[in-house]
Amino acid sequence: MSTQGYEEELQSERGYVAGLYARLDAERARVEGEYTTALGGNGGTPMERDVEVRARAREMRRLDVADDGLCFGRLDGLSGERSYIGRIGLFDEEDGYEPALLDWRAPASRAFYVATGANPENVRRRRQFHTRGRRVADFTDEVLGRPGEGEHGDAALLAAVNAPRGEGMRDIVATIQAEQDRIIRLDHPGVLVIEGGPGTGKTVVALHRVAYLLYTQRERMERHGVLVVGPNPAFLDHIGRVLPSLGESDVVFMTAGDLVPGRRVTAEDGPEAARHKGSLKILDVLGAAVADRQGLPVEPIPIRLKDVTVRIDAETAEWARDEARASGQPHNEARAVFAEIVTYVLTERAIARIGRGWLTRDDREEWESMRADLVKELAGDAGFTAALDGLWPSLTPETLLSQLYASPERLRAAGADPSLHRADGAAWTVSDVPLLDELVDLLGHDKSAEQAAERSAARERKAEAEYAAGAMEILKLDREELDEDIGLVATDLLDAEDLAERFVEADTRTLVERASADRDWTYRHVVVDEAQELSEMDWRALMRRCPSRSFTVVGDLAQRRSAAGATSWDAVLEPYVPDRWVYRSLSVNYRTPAEIMAVAATLLAEFAPGAEPPESVRACGVRPWSRRVAGAELAGAIEEFVRDEAGREGTSVVIGPPGVPGTVPASETKGLEFDAVLVVDPDRILADGPRGAAELYVALTRATQRLGVLHQGPLPQALSGLTEIGAATPLQDRVSTQSPQTAPVPEGATR
Repeated sequence: MSTQGYEEELQSERGYVAGLYARLDAERARVEGEYTTALGGNGGTPMERDVEVRARAREMRRLDVADDGLCFGRLDGLSGERSYIGRIGLFDEEDGYEPALLDWRAPASRAFYVATGANPENVRRRRQFHTRGRRVADFTDEVLGRPGEGEHGDAALLAAVNAPRGEGMRDIVATIQAEQDRIIRLDHPGVLVIEGGPGTGKTVVALHRVAYLLYTQRERMERHGVLVVGPNPAFLDHIGRVLPSLGESDVVFMTAGDLVPGRRVTAEDGPEAARHKGSLKILDVLGAAVADRQGLPVEPIPIRLKDVTVRIDAETAEWARDEARASGQPHNEARAVFAEIVTYVLTERAIARIGRGWLTRDDREEWESMRADLVKELAGDAGFTAALDGLWPSLTPETLLSQLYASPERLRAAGADPSLHRADGAAWTVSDVPLLDELVDLLGHDKSAEQAAERSAARERKAEAEYAAGAMEILKLDREELDEDIGLVATDLLDAEDLAERFVEADTRTLVERASADRDWTYRHVVVDEAQELSEMDWRALMRRCPSRSFTVVGDLAQRRSAAGATSWDAVLEPYVPDRWVYRSLSVNYRTPAEIMAVAATLLAEFAPGAEPPESVRACGVRPWSRRVAGAELAGAIEEFVRDEAGREGTSVVIGPPGVPGTVPASETKGLEFDAVLVVDPDRILADGPRGAAELYVALTRATQRLGVLHQGPLPQALSGLTEIGAATPLQDRVSTQSPQTAPVPEGATR
């Protein structure tokens, strides 16, 4: 295409995209008007109005995300038809609602991602727009099916992977590759496992799959939403903008430490405690710990009533305990059965003693009357309540678990490993969260607390009704003073309770807010990232939250650092979804340049010899380096790196072992990426055994451009591929003059 032809075509495309933005603005104005009308709520029932408000709010959010990169491409078919591809779909009302812009998830958009020169999918040309704000800056064309005319085919991809990183993860709707697209659109109702090494895009593929499922299964998804579980809060912040940028907002983001509402747990156990807590064997410990709190008195417990003293002996308590356990109810709910049996025995004994010599069972009415009085007296007796609390206490998960950890005797009685003992009892760790979650089911609800809440709610309803009754009095009219033509007054239409009900506040929280606060909420789909780190107990808690067993599982077994984590996907999933899970792998590294991946691959071969490193899509032209420093020089060398990188575009991080000032542990960078990474004291990271090797592998593969290593002792053999430099070597001399380039990519991995 000539320069003049290109400029004319560019102006035409700018005009078309400007027209799309005009449609978007008009659509926004229409939906905002409908939202305002729905908020007014003049018609329909409150429930109908609430549904309408939520629907319009959701549509407003969908339209609000489309400003940046609304349209990013065009397909020209062999028959001359033309389709524009973008973040959302827009339609031409004046042309029979023909699509003016295809949603990237629509089936008709698939060719944009999968067409190749060898298999053009009936596409003659693929055009990629590069935009700044609402304006098309330029475009590149790829002509398919004609050898020699597709030289720009990887231009968009190369620009994306070489671009400096920002604070959050970017979506890839404009550069999805064929390998990724096949996974995103996979039609599988069960569990999909996506495994890939560093930089293969497995996380962003999983998020785009969620957007695709929400688009194709809207009615099934939107009432329950989607849960995304990530390894740490920094990672969730990193990925948090991807789904909203694709128009999806009914998504809850959590770490494994957030699964119990009201708690945000980040502390970690040591390997031994984590391994024991993460195993399903801990279920026996929890069951035994609950049973241990269902006690028998060593000596009979006297209960002094008004006319008689009765005693709770071991035989009575054992009978009551057996009946309560046989009820099959959780501990707190079975307390009522325990109390009922004990109450029955005590009242029988009390009646027999009080009525000795004059009352027989034939005097049924007198017997039952006396029993009713005694039951009432026992219910209000502090000594009886204290006895019940001692033998069958109402427990919360936190109370039971903290008291278990704090007591070596209770741990022994429950058959727990001694490594679980800790004096503080309730300093919660991430490994405790699934145990607390399990105890919610084992213990059940505290009936006494529920009853207190119900009494409080009843008092509030009564107060509201009394207030409404006062309002009704004001509304009453003296019928004698009214004109006879007035047929109805307010009290003919509703009473005080009706009026009070109209002022009951509706639950206006979003789906995300409601789901996050409700432990029993069930999701339609769950995404688990860094899934290799989750324990058996973590999986049990997650499966409880998704009865349909619809999961996208993302991970890399070679990067596992948790002692309780997965050693195989089969072992994790077969107990829950036998024959209902499929495995897909990603083999191309879009993040880590070949120079850095070569170093990381040597380390991988040492600690996970069976794992295949992903193949990098590019070389960056920057040699990864190492530098030996004395202890007194370490802080200055770190400061030098930070100062040098502050003058560059992009992001950087310093990763090191615990206790080194100015560094963060590798575990806090999982799933993240930075333009430049400095790794400090790799030998100390490696000293943590297999867990340490995985940590170092993670640290080395966070960089997209530049990697440096500072070491005080000898450099580990696994890092021999680094270029050793001296202290006086200027930063610019650590970088080769080689230009970034695209490396060979396996067939089918890119367009």
